Amino acid sequence: MSWNFSTEPEFEKKLEWMREFVREEIIPLEVADLSPEAFEAHTAKLKEQVKEQGLWAAHLEPELGGGGFGQLKLGLMHEILGQSVFAPPIFGNNAPDSGNAELLAIGGNDYQKEQWMYPLLAGELRSCFSMTEPGAGADPTMLTTRAVRDGDEYVINGHKWFSSNGAYADFFIVMVVTDPDAEPRKRASMIIVDADTPGVNVLRNIPVMGESGAAGDKGHAEILYEDVRVPAANLVGNEGDGFLLAQQRLGPGRIHHAMRWLGQGQRAFDMMCERVVSREVHGSLLSQKQMIQDMIATSKAELEAARLLTLQAAWKMDQGGTKNALTDIAMIKFWGAQVLYNVIDRAIQVHGALGITGDLPLERMYRDARAARIYDGPDEVHKVTVARRVLRDYEPTEVPTEHVPTRTEAAQRKFADLLESIS
Repeated sequence: MSWNFSTEPEFEKKLEWMREFVREEIIPLEVADLSPEAFEAHTAKLKEQVKEQGLWAAHLEPELGGGGFGQLKLGLMHEILGQSVFAPPIFGNNAPDSGNAELLAIGGNDYQKEQWMYPLLAGELRSCFSMTEPGAGADPTMLTTRAVRDGDEYVINGHKWFSSNGAYADFFIVMVVTDPDAEPRKRASMIIVDADTPGVNVLRNIPVMGESGAAGDKGHAEILYEDVRVPAANLVGNEGDGFLLAQQRLGPGRIHHAMRWLGQGQRAFDMMCERVVSREVHGSLLSQKQMIQDMIATSKAELEAARLLTLQAAWKMDQGGTKNALTDIAMIKFWGAQVLYNVIDRAIQVHGALGITGDLPLERMYRDARAARIYDGPDEVHKVTVARRVLRDYEPTEVPTEHVPTRTEAAQRKFADLLESIS
């Protein structure tokens, strides 16, 4: 199979516009120290510029208000957006809203799209994906939050945490068990819950690496659902579709994550390279030290490998959907997160004490990079997925296929006539 990652010249112009826009208009916001009101007003103007370029909410099809670019082009876009935490929301592509919009586009009915998806795309609502539970961790088959059908309503009870945006969301998409007696991957469903529904108790924002949990942080909320009643019409898709919908939601999201990590990684790499050609230690520049050269070469190779793996996964999705790229998606999740962590770690090392201060963005990037190896499934889970899927193509054998004496005997039988003529 051959891959083609090229795009047409018109789209390349869009990417070039994005690069300049992020560099000149968005990255400076990181240190501008604007008041929340001023930030909101200014970014609203930036969002209008993005919409004028036809780049707003590009993850959805045109009929849903998006660009319909496909995963490969989205990957190239997210590589640029990943340079700054402020870029995705200014482009209408911020998590978890982008993933939730994709989920509703796939599984939502017309009512749900009108009520929640279109306002979400317009930036009028904020959303939360509420799946993770204290007792389930990386194994979603262990979810216990229950939704019991009662006439025209579902009654939800359960305990969730790490529900990103939960403290500020207007609505939640909650993963619940609707049939505990079904096979593990048919037990769960997804139900939309408005934030002001009685019984929805946001307990706190959990302090995590890079975020204190204080007001103003994006926040990863701990939520208690107590006898929460919602209309049965809020069920997304059918009962038992929860795992299928989650897979369709998280697959593209992981490609976007991996490409954003590349944007962050490249920014850290650029800082590292600038440092080593500028800093003199023990009579020569850092760039002339072999250990530093090893860091540069290894970082460059890892970034390029991560980029190619991610674009390959995106291309495969464009050709045959999420199912066509499951192994690749799992690979880029653990490989991309590890590469991001490695490159930022090396960049900090070459900056010495300066690297661990708030005078550079590296220390914040480092904390976020460490978290990337856990959220959306820890590295180990994705490695297990890759190994299992790869090993499906192999069968056990008593004698190794490459066993030389056995191969020699088979070859002698195959070429008996030739061997006899030679003798």
